[in-house]
Amino acid sequence: MGPFGLMHGLVDALKVAPGVLHLRRASAERNFASNVRSNLFRGVFATAQAALASAPPTRPLSYDNEGSANLYLERLQIDDYDYPSMFWLKQSFDEGMTSLVDVGGSIGIKYFAFGEFMSYPSNLLWRVIDMPAVAERGREFAASRGAPAALQFSGDIADADGVDIIYASGVLQYLPQTLAEIVAGLKRRPRRIIVNTAAIHPSKSFFTLNSIGTAFCAYRVQSRDEFVAAVVAQGYTLRHEWRNIGKPLRLPFEPGHSLEDYAGFCFDAAS
Repeated sequence: MGPFGLMHGLVDALKVAPGVLHLRRASAERNFASNVRSNLFRGVFATAQAALASAPPTRPLSYDNEGSANLYLERLQIDDYDYPSMFWLKQSFDEGMTSLVDVGGSIGIKYFAFGEFMSYPSNLLWRVIDMPAVAERGREFAASRGAPAALQFSGDIADADGVDIIYASGVLQYLPQTLAEIVAGLKRRPRRIIVNTAAIHPSKSFFTLNSIGTAFCAYRVQSRDEFVAAVVAQGYTLRHEWRNIGKPLRLPFEPGHSLEDYAGFCFDAAS
């Protein structure tokens, strides 16, 4: 081993030395508790309740507050990892689907962003379902932009009933129910389900705690096989899946639990 290799080995050993590790954890905890700008994660938990019980007392414990509702007012843009889900949305519209529920769609981010690059059906219904405070902010924002009546907002997941498409981008990890549980509760299930930027681990299912800067949220990570099997069991076939390359989840001090990429899926109702 050369001098540089030896130096790196010594640095790595110091990082996990008991005294140094304690200081690193304490520093990370302070940063987590006071965070106002970053998207941070900490801990591995068996339940959402356990994750929330560990939260510092410095922020609300959900997105349902004004600060969180205003987080995405300047985020009406397409990210690199949106394109596969955009493809399946356009494909759905081309196949004659005209009604969509955008679960966790905030103030209509994807409606406005995607509309710059694709034509929506003339009879489109795009219903955003989010936390009540976020849905109210979305109504105000949409009205200020002169959005058509096609864009609606709701704070009730039951309003996902009866649409052609469920679109869920970056939201499944925050919900108290899994996607399969939501679908199971619907009387009229969608023809297609499009999932993007889901926290999917190759083999582990667990919860962690997420600091979004304005709140602390329980954050569900599901194993890939468990997630797919549960949706398929509701009468769907897996049409396509993809990786959201360049969107990792860094979970300090928890070996084997971080994600290199998030994941996306398209499911179709079995005929």
